[in-house]
Amino acid sequence: MNSKPLAVDLDGTLIRSDLLVESAFAYLKAAPLRFYRPVLWLARGGKAALKAGLARDADIDVANLPYDQTVLDWLEKERQAGRSLVLATASHARYAHAIAGHLGLFDRVLATGDGSDGGNLSGQRKRDRLVAEFGEKNFDYAGNARADLAVWQSAARAYVVNPAPGVERAARKLGNVERVIESRPPRLKAGLKALRPHQWLKNLLVLAPLLAAHKASNPGLAVAAVIAFMAFGFCASSVYLLNDLLDLEGDRHHPNKSKRPFASGALPLAWGLALFPILLAGAAALAALWLPWHFGVVLAGYYVLTLAYSLSLKQLVLVDVVVLAMLYTARLIAGAAAVSVPLSFWLLAFSMFVFLSLALVKRYAELYAMQERGAVKTRGRAYVADDLPLISSLGTSAGYLSVLVLALYIQDASTALLYQHARLIWLACPLLLYWISRMWLMAHRGQMHDDPIVFAARDCVSIAIVVLCGIVFWAAT
Repeated sequence: MNSKPLAVDLDGTLIRSDLLVESAFAYLKAAPLRFYRPVLWLARGGKAALKAGLARDADIDVANLPYDQTVLDWLEKERQAGRSLVLATASHARYAHAIAGHLGLFDRVLATGDGSDGGNLSGQRKRDRLVAEFGEKNFDYAGNARADLAVWQSAARAYVVNPAPGVERAARKLGNVERVIESRPPRLKAGLKALRPHQWLKNLLVLAPLLAAHKASNPGLAVAAVIAFMAFGFCASSVYLLNDLLDLEGDRHHPNKSKRPFASGALPLAWGLALFPILLAGAAALAALWLPWHFGVVLAGYYVLTLAYSLSLKQLVLVDVVVLAMLYTARLIAGAAAVSVPLSFWLLAFSMFVFLSLALVKRYAELYAMQERGAVKTRGRAYVADDLPLISSLGTSAGYLSVLVLALYIQDASTALLYQHARLIWLACPLLLYWISRMWLMAHRGQMHDDPIVFAARDCVSIAIVVLCGIVFWAAT
């Protein structure tokens, strides 16, 4: 039996996350109007003061953090063998003690905020604390980062867990590496998943105004529409990354969203911090260099509205679904601005109603799944299980109103100027009625995906209806 205590790092070692970043986003979500305060804390007292302020004002549910199960199993075996375990972390003591209490593995906790010097317990400072507690070369240490090299230098044995680039090589030069633990999933795949490229299907709406105006054969406008599609794609992916960072705790309590890369710990939070501004800058560059300024205004409005939705609007009953419908419609407005064509009243009205119906399908599916789990209220939203009948009624009504808008469009005098056989468009009405009714039937049966657009993209019947509607409009021209 190894009699030396084993000190274990927290961020990136015991958990696949970073509590400083987690607490920062938890704080921003809880108090977005006081975003400047962490900057003041950092400027006045350094990292230790920043961590103390965040720990005081931001709550983290330690029971749902992305713990590394491989590391937990190893520590459990060490504890059963009689070894003393110490949680030694630069994270704040409030979080560290809560985690230690939750896991029930550690005999002691050393963390930022519990020492006499009040400094950030990382690197050399952590080494000095461990040496003072146990003596030089009289403890083992498990860590993952370059800052841990100073600690390993004074440890008897070094355990390297999912090391950052170059760390394993540097640690082996110290000559005391006992074991290297590699348990993280492939990051490239997780990074691609975090961007949600499948959600770019929604951005095809940017092309709709060009098609509706029958100007797709114009090469210049077609190129502008494609650039607008790419810009919206970059912007949307940036929003998804930021939203996932802001909603880590909420996602971890959801049966499906808990598998997202940041919530599950498959992807470091630092990647999200780096990627979301880069993607946003790329979208802004495309808009500024090749598209009219009106498109940039719509793109900025879309980003601000999405951010407002993530921070607060999604917690307001029915406001959330109206905002979702607006975000879909914003893509149409952006597409019209990109190619400088007037946006049809009929297209806007159809979009608001059909996407309001789909947004309500999304909420219905979430409530249905919640009810199946025995819960009575959604987490982070104000819906309750008893709202299901009302949501169904509102959603089906909105869907059928979108078909009514299409029928009225067929009878409009301006439609005859665009289509030689406008009456053929009537064939699209029963197709849409069937599709909307079927979407709601699937939702009532509990067979609807969290995102109805994703469901439609994978559903053969939905794809067939889209193709048939396309043929109808082509034949009408």
